Amino acid sequence: MTTTFPDVTISTERLVLRPFEEEDVTALAEMMNDENITAWTSAPYPYTQADAHAWATRDSHAERTEGRGIVLAVTEFLTQRLVGIVHLRNTNWRTRATEVGYVTAPWARGEGYASESVLAVAQWLFREQGFERLELRTAADNTASQQVAQKIGCISEGVLRNAWTVRTQTADGGWTDTRTDLIVWSLLPEDLDEGDGLDGYDGYESHDTYGGRGGHGAHPGHPVPGQRSDANGHPVGADRK
Repeated sequence: MTTTFPDVTISTERLVLRPFEEEDVTALAEMMNDENITAWTSAPYPYTQADAHAWATRDSHAERTEGRGIVLAVTEFLTQRLVGIVHLRNTNWRTRATEVGYVTAPWARGEGYASESVLAVAQWLFREQGFERLELRTAADNTASQQVAQKIGCISEGVLRNAWTVRTQTADGGWTDTRTDLIVWSLLPEDLDEGDGLDGYDGYESHDTYGGRGGHGAHPGHPVPGQRSDANGHPVGADRK
């Protein structure tokens, strides 16, 4: 039974999702120090260049090679700027189910990039990898992440009470941990068959990377590298997913 995802690049009309590279370190560190990402994710704060280097060159790749999931760096096709991260994690290969997290850079919010990238990964996961369930978990107050789940057609299944820790900023500029509920969402192959996409979104293309720079030359997205994701294995673009 297959227990690792292929080394792949996924392209949409506007984006390229690929493996992280050392050249992503500076942009990754800048993105991960955003206050919204600090608040909703478990990424270290401050997020140092050393953290970014370890994630881009080693830790994100280990997610795939060790069978836990896959991390994809989301980039703009035209500018090749780092838009965010999509991370499949907690993968169960027997039941063909996995969880998705995503993070979006501050400058890229409001453009529909999170929905477009997560939907493209879901389509690839169901249609090419034979998976049967994609799960998302959003903090109760993280409305931006919940909107992404709703936009791609996810179904809300219930609430895990007091199941997550978020950070809130203190008067002196520091951060403190606060307990919160998690809303559980799911997406199944038939959900995509019924809705099948965002308005104006025509689908995705995937290309095996095999350790190289990425299949489609400079198709829709970031630099040609491979796949990246959020540093710390928690892809939840500006939202804890």
